[in-house]
Amino acid sequence: MLSFLYNLAHDFELNHGYRANLLYINLRHYDALREELAEINNLEKLSQFLGMDLVFSEEATHPHVVWQPIEWTKISA
Repeated sequence: MLSFLYNLAHDFELNHGYRANLLYINLRHYDALREELAEINNLEKLSQFLGMDLVFSEEATHPHVVWQPIEWTKISA
């Protein structure tokens, strides 16, 4: 899973000239990623490791990355 995500992010950066900052995944993808990165014990640290915020969506049948101008981690309700 991690190598797949790396390739997604790398291809995005090559195609657009800047890095993606959001990763759309569903809960199964997240579980697979957590299994691979078991030493990272919370969502914030995982987001920092990946360099992207995570957006959980069951509509994300395949993980994908995008760039959004909003820093999701800085939004408060």
